[in-house]
Amino acid sequence: MVAFRNFLSRAQPAPNSDERVRLPRELRVLIAAAFVIAIGFGLVAPVLPQFAQSFGVEATAAAIIVSAFAFTRLVFAPAGGRFVEQMGERPVYVAGLLIVALSTAACAFAADYWQLLIFRGLGGIGSTMFTISAMGLIVRLAPAGMRGRVTGAYASAFLLGSIGGPFIGGLLAGFGLRVPFLVYAGALLIAAAVVFFQLRDTHLGSKAQGSAQPVLTVREAVRDSAYRAALVSGFANGWASFGVRMALVPLFAAAVLDAGPEVAGISLAFFAGGTALALTFSGRLADSLGRKPLVLTGLAVNGAAMACLGLTGDVVTFLAVSVIAGLGAGILNPAQQAAVADVIGSERSGGKVLAAFQMSTDTGTIFGPILAGILVDAFSYGWAFGLTGITALAAFLMWSAARETLPNAGTSTDRT
Repeated sequence: MVAFRNFLSRAQPAPNSDERVRLPRELRVLIAAAFVIAIGFGLVAPVLPQFAQSFGVEATAAAIIVSAFAFTRLVFAPAGGRFVEQMGERPVYVAGLLIVALSTAACAFAADYWQLLIFRGLGGIGSTMFTISAMGLIVRLAPAGMRGRVTGAYASAFLLGSIGGPFIGGLLAGFGLRVPFLVYAGALLIAAAVVFFQLRDTHLGSKAQGSAQPVLTVREAVRDSAYRAALVSGFANGWASFGVRMALVPLFAAAVLDAGPEVAGISLAFFAGGTALALTFSGRLADSLGRKPLVLTGLAVNGAAMACLGLTGDVVTFLAVSVIAGLGAGILNPAQQAAVADVIGSERSGGKVLAAFQMSTDTGTIFGPILAGILVDAFSYGWAFGLTGITALAAFLMWSAARETLPNAGTSTDRT
């Protein structure tokens, strides 16, 4: 709880700020729920690829398990946005958590690879429901001058849980690869209860309020160079941080470094630790220096580290590079999400714009592990991680030509 108070205090304006805005209660509850969700997700992350391989499949098939979750998120994203408009954020958020809890519990009882694939994929439906709900609230409730800090605090809650989750998950794997899935399902039920009971007297953005706002369409948003760049960097981030990292890093630790699930879990925790360290300052810098410098720095650091990860030959170097890659992700994410929020603005409704941004990340999460897994089976892990670095380079070039979205932070205010 002390850590949560520290995160929330960083999200508030400075005492001498002209904008004395209290962080809305809805966001504080969502930050707490994010911590619980992340603990559970961290439990299964280091064991999921190995659990898939326990059914006798190769690296590519094991990576597809990670991609299946993102694929259903991608397909269901437009429908998730419509549900939020029709029902409001809170019921959609809670229903999404319950769906993921049920699918995760089902994974623990999967009898073969194909059942695991189906059960894990179904969880993506619930995931996109609670993700879009949370993103919409952050955009609308966070003032423009503190969006970086709010997204940083929200991400910090996830990372705080992600640091401890892989450690615990690696230890739980010693009792069987199915045990972490059951514990994760329980964590999701706790998160759903927190949101339901703590926010039952709030509307979380009623349908009436949302319909009163002008709508920003995806066609209008893509005319903005910053939004176009965010779609590309979202794809690269999904490829590296949510796809390849989760699917191939545990397999690399086992196959190349001859390490067990404990080291795989520790490596994911080290990545999360590097990200958490960056989040202590990246959100504030994004609100003062601007979004673009932080995005460019994050892409450069994360891309270079991910490209080098496949060249490591010992556990110490592997863990050190994992921390650096995590630092890059922590520098990138608050600024990138704040830039998307800037494009939409608090006075407009941008559900479909948010869904499209999420879909870009999920597309990277889908194709990253598959293509990287093919390269592993055909060549080596070095080729797979090298391609991951190239995707970050492409996003870096897009952002180099994009505008700065934070007023008075850059020299360009043109939206083209």
